[in-house]
Amino acid sequence: MPSLVIAAFRLGLASILMTPFILRKHANEIRAINRADWLRIIAAGLLLAIHFASWITSLEFTSVSSSVVLVTTTPIWVALFSPFILKERSNRMTIIGLAVAIAGGVVVSLAGECVITSTGLACHPGSGPASSNVLLGNTLALIGAICAGFYLIIGRILRKSVDLSVYVYCVFACAGLFLILFALLAGKSFFPYSPAAYAFCLALAVFPQIVGHTSLNWALAYLPVGLVAIVLLGEPVGSTILAALFLREIPTVWELTGGIIILSGIYIASRQ
Repeated sequence: MPSLVIAAFRLGLASILMTPFILRKHANEIRAINRADWLRIIAAGLLLAIHFASWITSLEFTSVSSSVVLVTTTPIWVALFSPFILKERSNRMTIIGLAVAIAGGVVVSLAGECVITSTGLACHPGSGPASSNVLLGNTLALIGAICAGFYLIIGRILRKSVDLSVYVYCVFACAGLFLILFALLAGKSFFPYSPAAYAFCLALAVFPQIVGHTSLNWALAYLPVGLVAIVLLGEPVGSTILAALFLREIPTVWELTGGIIILSGIYIASRQ
């Protein structure tokens, strides 16, 4: 199943599953949303769509560990942009952490294409279509992280005035529509695939999307956006372990080194 189709099913099915509850309990609240908030919701939906489109596509070209380490640099981008949008200033440790994390990102991004030899650093495109596009996969994961950062910042603004259920439903629905459009424009088909593929998409919609993302958005009403983003730091550890167990993807020394540097930078930036 193509990455864009997986992403579209994830958000689309999540929206469909939530629709009966939302229409029964919150129809009036949806009608009461003002134009400015609708524009923010659409923007958040577009950012979420780009996040999933780029991140899930990155898994076609790079390892799970590299992809997830890069996509969870979200706290750094939140720290970088929130001073301009939320008027929250970044302290010196945040700037230091950002620099460290960027250095780690460079290490991870080059892990699949460069090796250290007796003569220095040698970069090569690899032997196959997947290995030749490791840098593309890592770049897509990083784009996903930046979009997720803006998505959380917008969520922090909206959660002060919009009910949680209404907010996540509208954002998920907008993101789902954008992803369906992206998939159609890319010439991807939604049928037919194996029953197992659709079952996995349903699991994505229920657990990481409805349960996971709704929990993050619930927290945005009560905690600073940077603190909510820090929760994402547990993702690389869990996903790398699961990928090694189920996909036999053993991270390279350079991927592990870059990941440790990135997580160290995020810790430095966010520990205060």
